[in-house]
Amino acid sequence: MVNYKDLGLVNTREMFAKAVEGGYAIPAFNFNTMEQMQAIVQAAVETKSPVIMQVSKGARSYANATILRYMAQGAVEYAKELGCENPQIVLHLDHGDSFEICKDCIDSGFSSVMIDGSHLPYEENVALTKKVVEYAHQFDVTVEGELGVLAGVEDDVVAAESHYTKPEEVQDFVSKTGCDSLAISIGTSHGAHKFTPEQCTLVNGVLVPPPLAFDVLKEIEEKLPGFPIVLHGSSSVPQDEVETINKYGGALKAAIGIPEEQLRKASQSAVCKINIDSDSRLAMTAAVRKVFAEKPAEFDPRKYLGPARDNMKKMYEHKIVNVLGSNGKL
Repeated sequence: MVNYKDLGLVNTREMFAKAVEGGYAIPAFNFNTMEQMQAIVQAAVETKSPVIMQVSKGARSYANATILRYMAQGAVEYAKELGCENPQIVLHLDHGDSFEICKDCIDSGFSSVMIDGSHLPYEENVALTKKVVEYAHQFDVTVEGELGVLAGVEDDVVAAESHYTKPEEVQDFVSKTGCDSLAISIGTSHGAHKFTPEQCTLVNGVLVPPPLAFDVLKEIEEKLPGFPIVLHGSSSVPQDEVETINKYGGALKAAIGIPEEQLRKASQSAVCKINIDSDSRLAMTAAVRKVFAEKPAEFDPRKYLGPARDNMKKMYEHKIVNVLGSNGKL
């Protein structure tokens, strides 16, 4: 058993309470590689922001669960080296789909886990989430549950259609499970292709996706006043990165994300955690493709992964300062 506190990590309880009260959201960035970890920490330190470093089931399979845990411990020490005396870093399991994977993460030093039972019948979701909560709370690990289904593809999470969270269920779910935060579905979606062109409106030559269901969010807030709400699938899919990828040989067609102004509006509500993964992948890929195209003789990984790291850092800082408002909150 590895206690996350011994690694210098924190859970989400206090940072979420402050975010709800302060009208901002904590960035939750997925990471698989050293470069992503470095960029996340650099951005968080320079903007003085708390941060959630997320690990998906796919990331644990790709990078190795033990390595990722030590990377998170290294992230804390790295932040201190960069001048942050008291970094607020959470190591979070994203989309845990079983009690076993949640337990394994808790036992290996994670400070927060998500149990995603949204694909199950309601009572089964309640029972599974409650089981994870009861185990996690023994070690002061916080738990995120989910109600509603997001469409799209992200690692092992695949859904053809979304189903909005039912506001009439949230109070009962939170009461029965004891979860610390709740992921909801109000129109966000996983992946870089969140909407089809047919779902969007053409405005001045730009495809504008349908707005988030803020009426549903408002109802949920009324049912759960002050309770931490989470948005998954919240990458904005910046078109400059998409254009760079396509310019240098990529084939991303009709890649559309969530407009940042809608995420900014959400972050000023009870939404206190916003998940961003695809934007990081796009920033990394755009930088790598540019180096390969402009310097075809380059074969030193540092010469293309370095620019990729810098581009991700720029994106993370932009999200923290201009979208989520978590800068200056340490």
